[in-house]
Amino acid sequence: MEKSWLEYYPPDVPTEIDGTRYSSLAHLMEESFRTFAERPAFECMGRSITYRELDALSRQVAAWLQARGLGRGSAVAIMMPNVTQYPICVAAILRAGCTVVNVNPLYTPRELEHQLEDSGAVALFLLETFVPTLQKILENTALKHVVTVAAGAPGTTPPLPHAVPFERVLAEGQTLPLAPVTVSPDDIAFLQYTGGTTGVVKGAMLLHRNLVASMLQTEAWLQPVLRKRPGQPLTFVCVLPLYHIYALNNCALLGMHVGAMNILIPNPRDLTGLIQTLAHRPIHALPGVNTFFNTLVHHPDLGKLDLSQLLLATCGGAAAQRAVADKWFSLTGVPLLESYGLTEASPGVTCNPLTNTEYSGGIGLPLPSTEVSLRDDEGKEVPLGEPGELCIRGPQVMAGYWNRPDETARVMTPDGFLKSGDIGVRDERGFLRIVDRKKDMILVSGFNVYPNEVEGVAAAHPGVLEVAAVGVPDTHSGEAVKLFVVKKDPALTEAQLLDFCREQLTGYKRPKTIEFRTELPKSNVGKILRRELRPSTS
Repeated sequence: MEKSWLEYYPPDVPTEIDGTRYSSLAHLMEESFRTFAERPAFECMGRSITYRELDALSRQVAAWLQARGLGRGSAVAIMMPNVTQYPICVAAILRAGCTVVNVNPLYTPRELEHQLEDSGAVALFLLETFVPTLQKILENTALKHVVTVAAGAPGTTPPLPHAVPFERVLAEGQTLPLAPVTVSPDDIAFLQYTGGTTGVVKGAMLLHRNLVASMLQTEAWLQPVLRKRPGQPLTFVCVLPLYHIYALNNCALLGMHVGAMNILIPNPRDLTGLIQTLAHRPIHALPGVNTFFNTLVHHPDLGKLDLSQLLLATCGGAAAQRAVADKWFSLTGVPLLESYGLTEASPGVTCNPLTNTEYSGGIGLPLPSTEVSLRDDEGKEVPLGEPGELCIRGPQVMAGYWNRPDETARVMTPDGFLKSGDIGVRDERGFLRIVDRKKDMILVSGFNVYPNEVEGVAAAHPGVLEVAAVGVPDTHSGEAVKLFVVKKDPALTEAQLLDFCREQLTGYKRPKTIEFRTELPKSNVGKILRRELRPSTS
């Protein structure tokens, strides 16, 4: 493929990265532990740990895992918000040679059971707050070890039989050796769960080389701003959950690689508390989503933030809105950098140049070592200016879906491209813009919601005959989930069905509104046509 877009690359950005520079994520992290030993690495709620402490603590947890027979190929889950124990556990799991399974801590028992069962996780680190969720499904899992992280005063959460407190893991690990582990670049580093392009929740197999490449691609693209503070520590603000691939790459991995301090925000919805935490402290990098920046620019205490040294504000997960981007730039003088990615690409695919100060509404250019092909339904490249499905090839693209070769075959082309399900257009300079979605995915505050899952839950209610879930515009979250329902029981109410869904689905997946109908639009073979239920964009 002719990469004509490279001539429009910023002058300080390399067109290729060397993905063989690190053999594994552990290799990358251990270099940072040595290089930045005395620098603060992560801070949360006023407490911080240095890179030296992160090295020691993760070594202790890794040794404890190995002592229990866990190593290469063992799946170990983490169910925590943004607290300092999270990066300690990630580093430990990878240093022990195991695979990380990220779990949304707000999952319902049904969602948690599916992920633990599907991944085959044999160990779980979780914040005590979420013990009640685990208790309801523990006997249905393959878990052999559960480690609880204190969330507050002792006795505030119910005890879990046979669970080990995190403090005991550290104490025992201090006396244990950490055996060297030979990890291949092709070993699975993370099983990162997603609905993909079909809505069936499954684990994307992200190899060590995939995530190393993605982090190096991000670093390469950001060189124009990173060079503004050569050798000086940077402060990242991590408002996005680290269990999400966007924050994992743009905050945790990139932050460790460049020796930054990540300020972890466990609850970004508490903007008043967030501003109090950050007040009068210089901030250099702030990754977020459109809804976060929209709320932030309208907060009355925004002036308490020291944004005078801000170098970078990136917006991912969902499209940035012009009003938000313009307001942000007028207040900070720093553009809101729009990018595009997906879990299956670890996640980075494209980004706008840092030199762009005006809102473009586009997703920019392919990252270094990345090819983006726009193709029609027959797999052929579309002419310039014509819409086609974004297909991605590069070292960051996943190895496939865990134990789902059929789903993998649906999204991978014979020549190695990942079909994204998004429809884009390329201009004569190579800049890309999303114009539609081939898939029915709903984007709520940057999180993917898949209609199949929501419909499956709603359809389980005995009063529901037929159901369809679609995304509708929402001023706060970008999109919200709306259900269209044909009743089986005429007495069924909206409140009853919303309560039923609330028990089965985590917050961002829950329907916001329900419309009852006597019938739903269908194709000539009886398939419900969601597209006819979505609001018109004309």
